[in-house]
Amino acid sequence: MARTTDTIHASVLLNEAVEYLQPKDGGVYLDCTCGLGGHTEGLLEACGPTGRVLAVDRDPQAIELAQGRLAHFGARAEIVEGNFSDVSVYAEATDSVPLDGVIADLGVSSLQLEDAARGFSFMRDGPLDMRMGPKVGATAAEMLEEFDVPTLMRILREFGEVNRPRQVAEAIIRARDEHRLTTTAELASVIEKAIGGRRPTPIHPATRAFQAIRIAVNRELEEIEKLLDVLAGLVRPGGRVAIISFHSLEDRLVKQAFSDPPPEPQPFNLPVEPVRHKGPWQALTKKPIVPSDEEVSVNPRARSAKLRVAQRRTAEEMQS
Repeated sequence: MARTTDTIHASVLLNEAVEYLQPKDGGVYLDCTCGLGGHTEGLLEACGPTGRVLAVDRDPQAIELAQGRLAHFGARAEIVEGNFSDVSVYAEATDSVPLDGVIADLGVSSLQLEDAARGFSFMRDGPLDMRMGPKVGATAAEMLEEFDVPTLMRILREFGEVNRPRQVAEAIIRARDEHRLTTTAELASVIEKAIGGRRPTPIHPATRAFQAIRIAVNRELEEIEKLLDVLAGLVRPGGRVAIISFHSLEDRLVKQAFSDPPPEPQPFNLPVEPVRHKGPWQALTKKPIVPSDEEVSVNPRARSAKLRVAQRRTAEEMQS
């Protein structure tokens, strides 16, 4: 049976994100992570009848489905295949600057997780791929071929906070060298044995290691840093940015980007106030917004989602 976007995907924190962005008729908006078009659709419905949305995604399979979902919006919806770190190029090329609002959902889509051939999930055996798009570069299997134990250990520790990272890294490299590492099920089994088997917890022992390897394959944190660096130059003063993250590494980058820089150090013992500067963003969410219990019950994927929103300051606000 053919799948539709509704049966395989539920947009996380959709109502909250759209409400915070306050879309208006005639506004121009950017969805950095179109996926199957759920957030894009929400923005288009809220900024009609003349507002428009530029959506970016690096997964051509998702884009094809999103185009069908958004076709009835006509020219108001434009989807570009590419990395969200390059949104400044796409926004300039489509005459979308300045933007009135931006949304980004940094999670892996249900489409990717549920397709065994994409290699994202140990729950569905498939090849070790994990690429979010065909132009990403090396697959997980190809990348693991190049790693040594210290490199893999660092990735597991920094990107996944994996328990016993050295033991896990050594077990993975050993299995690779013995040609026992070609599928997601094989990788999950190696990790589970290295950590010590199943524990009385709902989280599979391989979850954090899969996350870490996926982040490395797709250079996810690097992409997020590049995106956050360029947004201030694309959004008009008063415009808003809503970013949904799914783990602490992403959320930390977003929180830092939306915070003011630390005060400049002053000469020791001088009776002067530290020099403080305001950054381009005024955080509108002191604490991240999380999904309701109702949303999590309908869409378990939303469980770890965190939404942060900020508003672009004017030049005067930054100097005051």
